[in-house]
Amino acid sequence: MSPADHGAQAERTGLAWRRTALAATACTLLLLHTAARRGWGTAVIPVAFAGAMVITLAAVGAIRERALRRPETPKPLNPILAVTTSALVVATAAALIAVR
Repeated sequence: MSPADHGAQAERTGLAWRRTALAATACTLLLLHTAARRGWGTAVIPVAFAGAMVITLAAVGAIRERALRRPETPKPLNPILAVTTSALVVATAAALIAVR
């Protein structure tokens, strides 16, 4: 893979993570709106999980893009980051189902 391809791959990956974080932010804002209309209560639980998920997605995306931009061969995503991100997605979905 040439250095130019390497930079393009890092950029595409970074943009994909940013789009995912932006979409998650939009969903979190909709959840926040719904929680406010319902009078908060237990509806705030999915909002908290979704907020944590957005922060994690943004952080993991930045870490991943930086790793891919390094001149040496990029390493795979840290398993701890991958598991944390996946766990937050599952926890948010479970909280949504439980509160509904």
